[in-house]
Amino acid sequence: MIRPIHPALSKKLVALETRKNELEEQALDPKVSSDPQRSRKLFQELGNVRKLVASKHRLDDLAKQTHEHEELVADGDEELAALASEELPALVREYEETLTDVETRLLVGDEHGERNAILEIRAGTGGDEAALFARDLARMYERFCERQSWKMQAMHLQESEHGGFKEAIFEVVGDGVFRLLRFEMGGHRVQRVPVTESQGRVHTSAATVAVLPEAEEVDLDIDEKDLEIQATTSSGPGGQHVNKTQSAVRITHVPTGLVVFCQEERSQHKNKARAMQLLRARLYDLEQSKLAAERAQTRKTQVGSGDRSQRIRTYNWPQNRVTDHRLGENYSLEKVVEGDLMPIFDALLRKERDDRLAEL
Repeated sequence: MIRPIHPALSKKLVALETRKNELEEQALDPKVSSDPQRSRKLFQELGNVRKLVASKHRLDDLAKQTHEHEELVADGDEELAALASEELPALVREYEETLTDVETRLLVGDEHGERNAILEIRAGTGGDEAALFARDLARMYERFCERQSWKMQAMHLQESEHGGFKEAIFEVVGDGVFRLLRFEMGGHRVQRVPVTESQGRVHTSAATVAVLPEAEEVDLDIDEKDLEIQATTSSGPGGQHVNKTQSAVRITHVPTGLVVFCQEERSQHKNKARAMQLLRARLYDLEQSKLAAERAQTRKTQVGSGDRSQRIRTYNWPQNRVTDHRLGENYSLEKVVEGDLMPIFDALLRKERDDRLAEL
């Protein structure tokens, strides 16, 4: 006996068939094809909807085949019953895998799931060791992005005296970036012997991670009159990328007091574009946070609160162990710091899916 799809999800899938037809009709509109941003958003949604509709059709087909095979096992002649009995487990397995995938796609994440992301890492308590840990986190995410075939590019790096990061901001581009990286929001704690520790004592340091969905120009309107833009010289510990020309850019959004700074590009024009990209993401995040506060009840269904002060993970070097506190599970430190994060993400996605299914 196969597990039936929840009625609420079944209704969603039926509605998606209608939505697919609407989007396919819109895609033929010359006004859409002449607007690159609108066209990109439409085809991204259409791609996701088509996958879900195809999965619905496959589920219907598998349910029908499974029912027919069960009838043959119960009432068919001996030869047909034996054949049906042999094929049935594979059908049930594929049905369950397809249903789980559909449930995850419909229930997990939010409307920003397929967006690119701005990844911000900041050293917390622990001085130089916290900054070195922040750099280790950046390297971990870089390795994970390589595994996912995502592109991770620095937008702003503020280095510490001993080669760590006081602050590091990256743009991450790829398929489903925000859907996974949003799980990294919060406090990350490290327990290890710092390189500066002469007596071999274990110290505890921390870093915080923020993940913002990348905002597009159509998401919010920024009035140029509200901006204070300053060109300044690049700063940092030195090196070939830090030059003395006024290529760095600082932008202040006067109404909110938000300040962004970019110096990683060689030209002022590129740094300004990067700074605007970062400002747009932060303003969008601010706007979404206000909406989220108004919908506090729905946020209780998320894995963790998404609060950046919430400690989500501890990296214990002496015991080669990473503990994810939301799951209460331990993972190999060696694998995790090399970017093997999918086992953690898969478990978090399952937990989120199960929590939301329980609330339907």
